Amino acid sequence: MAGELSPIDTAKFVAAKRAVQFVEDGMRVGLGTGSTAAWMVRCLGEMVRQDGLKIIGVPTSTRTADLARQVGIEVTTLDDAKWLDLTIDGTDEYDADLCLIKGGGGAHLQEKIVATASDRMIVIADPSKSVEHLGAFPLPIEVIRFGWQTTKSLVEEMLGAVDVLGTETSLRMNGDAAFISDEGNHILDLHVKRIGDPRKLSMVLNQIPGVVENGLFIDICDTVVVGHGDGRVEVIDINAGTREEGRIEFTETDNIFADL
Repeated sequence: MAGELSPIDTAKFVAAKRAVQFVEDGMRVGLGTGSTAAWMVRCLGEMVRQDGLKIIGVPTSTRTADLARQVGIEVTTLDDAKWLDLTIDGTDEYDADLCLIKGGGGAHLQEKIVATASDRMIVIADPSKSVEHLGAFPLPIEVIRFGWQTTKSLVEEMLGAVDVLGTETSLRMNGDAAFISDEGNHILDLHVKRIGDPRKLSMVLNQIPGVVENGLFIDICDTVVVGHGDGRVEVIDINAGTREEGRIEFTETDNIFADL
């Protein structure tokens, strides 16, 4: 129930609740992946069921697609939708320029494709995701399985020549086996600690053979909605240069908590 939510879950919920207010009838909406994005999908599902909202969702992972169908959202593929009005997703870190690190859930390849095929990207977050410099959260890169250890060595060599504080890399695991993305690839997590030039690092990483995509989102996010544990929400718009604050009120009987 809502009253039993932890402060961090409350922050995620109110951020999601505020973000879905940007969704209008008839929109094609990119649906992000992760714990915060899951709140957003549930909020949209409630609007579909209770308010008659008509949207088409483009999920960024199989687990988001499954959740969207469960809550009543019509889903399609990006190939069929072609272009989206809006994408709403979470983030692992964001800085003052609204540059992001994403991929903690291993879905950043599809997330980046969907976000860049949208007129607008809105990110939902709690205050802990705001950082002065990106890089404390491990930066994920998706790599093909063929020759992945060679790719890993090339990445580590490259990291020694760019403005980062750490060069350690690790293969992401799922229990005793290597994590496999929805596209059938491996994920390498780069423990760089601090990124001096995210734009340069992103470009250099994607030039390494075997690297499919990295988790740096540069010049993609337009708006960040930050939720707080006391129900406050901030909306930061990088294009308008504005910061608005409000509050989301909710009760224990809200329908969104019925399946929790």
